[in-house]
Amino acid sequence: MKTLKLQQVEHNIKIGKECPYHEPNVKEDCLLELDGEIIGFYIKDVTKYSKKLAALIAIANKEFRSDNVPKTEMSRGPQGSKKDKLKRQIEGKNLVTQYSTILGSRAPKPHMRMPYPSITPVHREPSAKVFIKAMWGSCLEAEKIIKQLTPKIYERQIELFKDVKKQWKFGNIYTSSISNFNIAAAFHRDTGNIQGTVNVILTKRNNANGGCLNVPDYNVTFEQADNSMLVYPAWKNIHGVTPIKPIAENGYRNSLIFYPLKAFKGI
Repeated sequence: MKTLKLQQVEHNIKIGKECPYHEPNVKEDCLLELDGEIIGFYIKDVTKYSKKLAALIAIANKEFRSDNVPKTEMSRGPQGSKKDKLKRQIEGKNLVTQYSTILGSRAPKPHMRMPYPSITPVHREPSAKVFIKAMWGSCLEAEKIIKQLTPKIYERQIELFKDVKKQWKFGNIYTSSISNFNIAAAFHRDTGNIQGTVNVILTKRNNANGGCLNVPDYNVTFEQADNSMLVYPAWKNIHGVTPIKPIAENGYRNSLIFYPLKAFKGI
Protein backbone atom coordinates (compact mmCIF):
# COMPACT_ATOMS: atom_id res chain seq x y z
CA MET A 1 0.00 0.00 0.00
CA LYS A 2 1.37 3.41 -0.94
CA THR A 3 1.74 6.26 1.54
CA LEU A 4 0.08 9.66 1.14
CA LYS A 5 2.07 12.39 2.90
CA LEU A 6 -0.35 14.97 4.24
CA GLN A 7 0.72 18.61 4.27
CA GLN A 8 -0.89 21.43 6.23
CA VAL A 9 -2.44 24.18 4.10
CA GLU A 10 -3.93 27.56 4.97
CA HIS A 11 -7.70 28.04 4.75
CA ASN A 12 -10.47 30.17 6.27
CA ILE A 13 -13.09 27.47 6.79
CA LYS A 14 -14.80 27.55 10.17
CA ILE A 15 -16.78 25.01 12.17
CA GLY A 16 -20.45 25.06 11.26
CA LYS A 17 -19.99 26.06 7.63
CA GLU A 18 -21.70 23.79 5.11
CA CYS A 19 -19.27 21.65 3.16
CA PRO A 20 -19.44 22.45 -0.57
CA TYR A 21 -18.84 19.97 -3.37
CA HIS A 22 -15.23 18.85 -3.83
CA GLU A 23 -14.00 16.40 -6.41
CA PRO A 24 -12.35 13.50 -4.52
CA ASN A 25 -8.56 13.51 -4.80
CA VAL A 26 -7.92 10.39 -2.70
CA LYS A 27 -9.26 7.42 -4.68
CA GLU A 28 -6.67 4.68 -4.14
CA ASP A 29 -5.69 2.59 -1.13
CA CYS A 30 -3.13 4.44 0.96
CA LEU A 31 -1.64 4.96 4.38
CA LEU A 32 -1.97 8.51 5.70
CA GLU A 33 1.27 10.05 6.98
CA LEU A 34 1.60 13.32 8.88
CA ASP A 35 4.98 14.64 10.08
CA GLY A 36 6.56 11.21 9.65
CA GLU A 37 3.81 9.33 11.55
CA ILE A 38 1.10 7.08 10.10
CA ILE A 39 -2.23 8.45 11.40
CA GLY A 40 -4.71 6.35 9.44
CA PHE A 41 -5.51 4.80 6.08
CA TYR A 42 -8.02 4.61 3.23
CA ILE A 43 -9.25 1.46 1.49
CA LYS A 44 -11.46 1.79 -1.58
CA ASP A 45 -12.97 -1.70 -1.25
CA VAL A 46 -12.69 -3.71 1.97
CA THR A 47 -13.45 -6.95 0.13
CA LYS A 48 -9.75 -7.44 -0.68
CA TYR A 49 -8.94 -7.44 3.04
CA SER A 50 -12.04 -9.06 4.52
CA LYS A 51 -14.89 -10.66 2.62
CA LYS A 52 -16.54 -11.16 6.00
CA LEU A 53 -16.54 -7.41 6.66
CA ALA A 54 -18.03 -6.73 3.22
CA ALA A 55 -20.80 -9.27 3.93
CA LEU A 56 -21.49 -7.82 7.39
CA ILE A 57 -21.80 -4.22 6.22
CA ALA A 58 -24.14 -5.37 3.44
CA ILE A 59 -26.39 -6.92 6.11
CA ALA A 60 -26.12 -3.86 8.35
CA ASN A 61 -26.94 -1.58 5.42
CA LYS A 62 -29.99 -3.63 4.43
CA GLU A 63 -31.31 -3.75 8.00
CA PHE A 64 -30.65 -0.06 8.61
CA ARG A 65 -32.70 0.85 5.56
CA SER A 66 -35.59 -1.37 6.67
CA ASP A 67 -38.33 -0.73 9.22
CA ASN A 68 -36.59 -3.03 11.71
CA VAL A 69 -34.33 -0.31 13.10
CA PRO A 70 -35.55 2.80 15.00
CA LYS A 71 -34.23 6.02 13.50
CA THR A 72 -34.14 9.76 13.93
CA GLU A 73 -35.53 11.04 10.64
CA MET A 74 -35.53 14.36 8.80
CA SER A 75 -35.87 15.71 5.26
CA ARG A 76 -33.66 18.33 3.69
CA GLY A 77 -33.49 19.96 0.30
CA PRO A 78 -30.55 21.36 -1.67
CA GLN A 79 -28.72 24.38 -0.31
CA GLY A 80 -30.34 27.79 -0.78
CA SER A 81 -32.02 30.62 1.06
CA LYS A 82 -34.38 29.90 3.96
CA LYS A 83 -37.23 31.20 1.83
CA ASP A 84 -36.36 28.83 -1.03
CA LYS A 85 -36.02 25.87 1.35
CA LEU A 86 -39.40 26.63 2.94
CA LYS A 87 -41.03 26.90 -0.47
CA ARG A 88 -39.58 23.54 -1.54
CA GLN A 89 -40.74 21.98 1.71
CA ILE A 90 -44.30 23.28 1.25
CA GLU A 91 -44.35 22.04 -2.35
CA GLY A 92 -42.69 18.73 -1.40
CA LYS A 93 -39.99 19.18 -4.00
CA ASN A 94 -36.31 18.19 -4.00
CA LEU A 95 -36.43 16.78 -0.48
CA VAL A 96 -33.91 14.10 0.47
CA THR A 97 -34.85 11.73 3.27
CA GLN A 98 -32.18 11.57 5.96
CA TYR A 99 -31.96 9.54 9.12
CA SER A 100 -29.52 8.20 11.67
CA THR A 101 -29.23 5.57 14.40
CA ILE A 102 -26.79 5.44 17.30
CA LEU A 103 -25.63 2.18 18.90
CA GLY A 104 -23.48 1.46 21.92
CA SER A 105 -22.74 3.93 24.68
CA ARG A 106 -24.36 7.33 25.03
CA ALA A 107 -22.61 10.05 27.04
CA PRO A 108 -24.47 11.99 29.75
CA LYS A 109 -26.33 15.07 28.49
CA PRO A 110 -27.86 16.84 31.51
CA HIS A 111 -29.27 19.63 29.34
CA MET A 112 -31.30 16.96 27.51
CA ARG A 113 -32.51 15.30 30.73
CA MET A 114 -29.98 12.48 30.35
CA PRO A 115 -27.77 12.98 33.44
CA TYR A 116 -26.22 9.50 33.39
CA PRO A 117 -24.27 7.43 30.84
CA SER A 118 -26.35 4.77 29.15
CA ILE A 119 -26.64 2.26 26.33
CA THR A 120 -28.78 3.58 23.47
CA PRO A 121 -32.44 2.45 23.52
CA VAL A 122 -32.11 0.78 20.10
CA HIS A 123 -30.55 -2.18 21.95
CA ARG A 124 -33.90 -2.84 23.61
CA GLU A 125 -35.70 -3.28 20.28
CA PRO A 126 -36.05 -6.99 19.31
CA SER A 127 -36.48 -6.10 15.63
CA ALA A 128 -33.03 -4.40 15.59
CA LYS A 129 -31.09 -7.49 16.75
CA VAL A 130 -29.82 -8.45 13.28
CA PHE A 131 -28.64 -4.87 12.66
CA ILE A 132 -26.89 -4.66 16.04
CA LYS A 133 -25.18 -8.03 15.51
CA ALA A 134 -24.01 -7.03 12.02
CA MET A 135 -22.69 -3.68 13.28
CA TRP A 136 -20.87 -5.34 16.20
CA GLY A 137 -19.30 -7.86 13.82
CA SER A 138 -18.36 -5.09 11.38
CA CYS A 139 -16.60 -3.23 14.18
CA LEU A 140 -14.56 -6.30 15.17
CA GLU A 141 -13.59 -7.02 11.55
CA ALA A 142 -12.60 -3.39 11.00
CA GLU A 143 -10.43 -3.56 14.11
CA LYS A 144 -8.63 -6.59 12.65
CA ILE A 145 -7.75 -4.58 9.54
CA ILE A 146 -6.48 -1.70 11.69
CA LYS A 147 -4.29 -4.15 13.61
CA GLN A 148 -3.02 -5.67 10.36
CA LEU A 149 -2.21 -2.43 8.50
CA THR A 150 -1.36 -0.05 11.36
CA PRO A 151 -0.42 -2.08 14.45
CA LYS A 152 0.92 0.98 16.28
CA ILE A 153 -2.43 2.76 15.96
CA TYR A 154 -4.23 -0.33 17.20
CA GLU A 155 -1.89 -0.80 20.16
CA ARG A 156 -2.17 2.87 21.13
CA GLN A 157 -5.96 2.68 21.07
CA ILE A 158 -5.91 -0.51 23.18
CA GLU A 159 -3.74 1.36 25.69
CA LEU A 160 -6.08 4.36 25.71
CA PHE A 161 -9.00 2.01 26.41
CA LYS A 162 -7.50 0.40 29.51
CA ASP A 163 -9.68 2.54 31.78
CA VAL A 164 -12.87 2.07 29.73
CA LYS A 165 -15.06 -0.61 31.28
CA LYS A 166 -16.24 -3.51 29.12
CA GLN A 167 -19.89 -2.49 29.57
CA TRP A 168 -19.23 0.76 27.68
CA LYS A 169 -17.27 -0.77 24.78
CA PHE A 170 -18.60 -1.36 21.28
CA GLY A 171 -16.06 -3.83 19.96
CA ASN A 172 -12.66 -3.58 21.67
CA ILE A 173 -11.49 -0.04 20.89
CA TYR A 174 -14.72 1.90 20.40
CA THR A 175 -17.63 2.95 22.59
CA SER A 176 -20.29 3.86 20.05
CA SER A 177 -21.53 3.73 16.49
CA ILE A 178 -23.66 5.99 14.33
CA SER A 179 -25.18 5.12 10.99
CA ASN A 180 -26.02 8.10 8.77
CA PHE A 181 -28.29 7.86 5.74
CA ASN A 182 -27.89 10.65 3.13
CA ILE A 183 -26.48 13.05 5.73
CA ALA A 184 -23.97 15.62 4.47
CA ALA A 185 -22.36 17.01 7.61
CA ALA A 186 -21.24 20.62 7.99
CA PHE A 187 -17.64 21.20 9.03
CA HIS A 188 -17.00 19.98 12.56
CA ARG A 189 -14.43 18.33 14.80
CA ASP A 190 -15.20 15.33 16.97
CA THR A 191 -14.28 17.02 20.25
CA GLY A 192 -16.03 14.34 22.30
CA ASN A 193 -13.60 11.66 21.16
CA ILE A 194 -10.56 10.40 23.05
CA GLN A 195 -7.51 12.27 21.78
CA GLY A 196 -4.98 10.01 20.06
CA THR A 197 -7.63 7.65 18.68
CA VAL A 198 -9.07 6.98 15.23
CA ASN A 199 -12.60 6.62 13.89
CA VAL A 200 -13.72 4.06 11.33
CA ILE A 201 -16.03 5.13 8.49
CA LEU A 202 -17.51 2.38 6.31
CA THR A 203 -19.61 3.44 3.32
CA LYS A 204 -22.46 1.89 1.39
CA ARG A 205 -23.98 3.72 -1.58
CA ASN A 206 -26.11 3.21 -4.65
CA ASN A 207 -27.10 5.66 -7.39
CA ALA A 208 -25.83 8.73 -5.57
CA ASN A 209 -23.05 11.26 -6.13
CA GLY A 210 -21.16 13.26 -3.51
CA GLY A 211 -21.06 12.33 0.16
CA CYS A 212 -17.25 12.40 0.37
CA LEU A 213 -15.20 13.43 3.41
CA ASN A 214 -13.30 16.70 2.99
CA VAL A 215 -10.45 17.68 5.34
CA PRO A 216 -9.48 21.29 4.52
CA ASP A 217 -6.35 21.28 6.72
CA TYR A 218 -4.72 18.97 4.18
CA ASN A 219 -6.80 19.81 1.09
CA VAL A 220 -7.91 16.19 0.75
CA THR A 221 -11.29 14.74 -0.15
CA PHE A 222 -11.70 11.00 0.26
CA GLU A 223 -13.79 9.12 -2.28
CA GLN A 224 -16.24 7.30 -0.05
CA ALA A 225 -16.98 4.60 -2.56
CA ASP A 226 -19.28 1.64 -1.94
CA ASN A 227 -17.53 -0.72 0.53
CA SER A 228 -14.78 1.81 1.28
CA MET A 229 -13.14 2.14 4.70
CA LEU A 230 -11.55 5.27 6.12
CA VAL A 231 -9.60 5.21 9.39
CA TYR A 232 -8.93 8.74 10.58
CA PRO A 233 -8.32 10.79 13.80
CA ALA A 234 -11.57 12.74 13.65
CA TRP A 235 -10.77 14.59 16.91
CA LYS A 236 -7.74 16.23 15.30
CA ASN A 237 -9.06 18.33 12.39
CA ILE A 238 -12.25 19.92 11.15
CA HIS A 239 -13.92 17.91 8.41
CA GLY A 240 -17.19 17.85 6.53
CA VAL A 241 -19.19 15.74 4.09
CA THR A 242 -19.90 17.04 0.60
CA PRO A 243 -23.53 17.29 -0.62
CA ILE A 244 -25.22 13.98 -1.46
CA LYS A 245 -27.24 13.91 -4.66
CA PRO A 246 -29.27 10.79 -5.53
CA ILE A 247 -29.21 10.27 -9.31
CA ALA A 248 -32.04 7.75 -9.39
CA GLU A 249 -35.09 6.88 -7.32
CA ASN A 250 -34.05 5.37 -3.99
CA GLY A 251 -30.43 6.48 -4.48
CA TYR A 252 -28.51 6.86 -1.23
CA ARG A 253 -25.18 7.13 0.55
CA ASN A 254 -24.96 5.48 3.98
CA SER A 255 -22.02 5.75 6.40
CA LEU A 256 -21.42 3.31 9.26
CA ILE A 257 -19.13 4.99 11.79
CA PHE A 258 -17.40 3.71 14.92
CA TYR A 259 -16.00 6.22 17.41
CA PRO A 260 -14.46 6.36 20.94
CA LEU A 261 -16.04 8.78 23.42
CA LYS A 262 -13.82 10.25 26.13
CA ALA A 263 -16.79 10.49 28.52
CA PHE A 264 -16.39 6.78 29.28
CA LYS A 265 -12.79 6.86 30.42
CA GLY A 266 -12.59 6.07 34.11
CA ILE A 267 -16.33 5.68 34.83
